[in-house]
Amino acid sequence: MGGSLTYPYGSTSAVRGHVLAALGVLKVASADQIRRLMCPGHKDSKGARNACLDLAKHGLTLSEGHARDGQKLWGLTPLGITAAAEALGRPAADMGGNARGAARSGAPHAMAVNETVIALTGTQPAPTRPIARTTPTPAPATPAGAAAPAAPAVPAVPPGFGSVASWATEVVHNLPGVSRTRPSVRTDAVLRAPEAGLPVLLVEVDRCTEADDVLAGKFARYREFFRVQVKDHSIAVTRGGQGVPLWQSYYPPTGRDGYPPILVVFDPGTRLGEQALKNRMNRVLDLTREHWTGKYNGHGGYGSERSDGYHEYDDAIPLLFTTLDRIQESGPLAAVWWRCGHRRWETLTDALDNPRDARAWHRRDKARRAERERQAEREKTRRAAADEGWDRPRVPAQPEPALPPCQTCGGPLGGLGIDDPSAPPPDGRNCASCRYVVATPKPPESLFKALFGRPDKDTRPRPPAGL
Repeated sequence: MGGSLTYPYGSTSAVRGHVLAALGVLKVASADQIRRLMCPGHKDSKGARNACLDLAKHGLTLSEGHARDGQKLWGLTPLGITAAAEALGRPAADMGGNARGAARSGAPHAMAVNETVIALTGTQPAPTRPIARTTPTPAPATPAGAAAPAAPAVPAVPPGFGSVASWATEVVHNLPGVSRTRPSVRTDAVLRAPEAGLPVLLVEVDRCTEADDVLAGKFARYREFFRVQVKDHSIAVTRGGQGVPLWQSYYPPTGRDGYPPILVVFDPGTRLGEQALKNRMNRVLDLTREHWTGKYNGHGGYGSERSDGYHEYDDAIPLLFTTLDRIQESGPLAAVWWRCGHRRWETLTDALDNPRDARAWHRRDKARRAERERQAEREKTRRAAADEGWDRPRVPAQPEPALPPCQTCGGPLGGLGIDDPSAPPPDGRNCASCRYVVATPKPPESLFKALFGRPDKDTRPRPPAGL
């Protein structure tokens, strides 16, 4: 499209607004990075480049150099920062500096931060309305029956979270009484996307150009900043006049235990191989263990036979690792995050969760209590059933078989003496009285009876009275 006297390069107001918003956040960027962050549906970066040139004519943008891949880098002038604040809806005092002079050396770290912001945002191409042309353009002659050439497909962009207005780069967190002995903490990028469940995320981009202990030392300064308590009357009223963390005057509460999470995005490029990058991540993880490890509290719990407890993360920093190529390929919503202390790659939501905190212990303790109550109820039911004979099989009563009469006296087999321990076992033929008589020993026979066969006087004992 042709330009005008005011905007000779023919840029539209929408694209110029995109450029101001992108440069207001990224500070310095190429036209292609502006396109991928703001309007990825454009087939090339010509529209963003023309907008930068038109804004430069009005003193809002300027270019001071090129990136190491040859792309021209753009930044904002002081007047452009004011215009960008209006495009983003922020106060001009919150816009930060203009990164003047960064493009003269190629700005390698700024380019890595820009690529991280673009990958985490994942701006989706928006459909546009075609512009009606006043002069019809003759279609090129095509052979009969040949299909019309298909329009180039827009490359798919993995979705992310937030928008360009959710970001801020090169954010300085000043400690009270900042001096040369207590330096401030500078964060590469800060994301605030409460609509995506992320009140605040601090992002650090590591190009693997500094020593491991230097990178690990930065998290010690973060923890020192997070531990600072201040008197904020607007917040302390609800806490009984006590001090509140300084970081809560910058950002809202995260809704989770611990301090704001920090995402470390490693971008080694061709400087480190895969194994060397893993070794660096493991060394940084070991050097920062005291900063992200929670405090263990052991409790037995209700009816617990073994020790059980939970970890407190009130004084811990949720530290997450990933790589730039991983989030560019799969997107930040996939399982591309490694939480220090966890043992697998997870999604961001799972990585930010604390599965071993007090909430998990209370859930386990509640489950133990419920199981104990169920066991007590089952035992109570069993005892009640045993008392009432519910647990025994009910057999109908059968009539006892009739016993034959005593073979000696003809009387019934039952009677007194049946339980006499001196009586012999029942044989089913004699009653107790007859068994008693049989069991009593007989006196020896006399000599006269033995010789002449005359019976002597009957001296056999009589059964006791009543038998």
